[in-house]
Amino acid sequence: MMMVRKSSLLVLMIAAASMACPACPALSHDSPPNSGSTAAPAKSPPPRLQGKASYYGKHFAHKKTASGEPLDPNKKTAASKTLPIGTKAKVINKENGKSTEVVVTDRGPYVKDRIIDVTPKAAEELDMKKEGVTPVEVKPIEVPKTEEQKKEAVKNPPQ
Repeated sequence: MMMVRKSSLLVLMIAAASMACPACPALSHDSPPNSGSTAAPAKSPPPRLQGKASYYGKHFAHKKTASGEPLDPNKKTAASKTLPIGTKAKVINKENGKSTEVVVTDRGPYVKDRIIDVTPKAAEELDMKKEGVTPVEVKPIEVPKTEEQKKEAVKNPPQ
């Protein structure tokens, strides 16, 4: 008798969960069936970031990054704690107005008050190698929506 009650309760819970809810379109029977797409839903781009940038030291060259790729000091890549891996971003040196595009391939920087680490190649284009640390604005340009886009961006950063 106890099993009948539990199963009845389960049936009621399933029926209630499957009913259409005007505030919950995902539960509505009127929503279209899944088309089989594996693409993630479009998200609004991350906000612009402002803070300090630094660049990778020589001892990081060719070490594995969070993306799985080794760090190439001659490519324009970066580390960010908040931007998704594979994000293409414009980094602007606020002291001199110079800018460059990078792809986020790593996590960090793990130094207080820094928002991005760039490779020596990107640091040259920003004209920040002498100072080592400079105030920047980081504008996300393109955030990958699929795993394939992420891999492509990481494998082919801006030259």
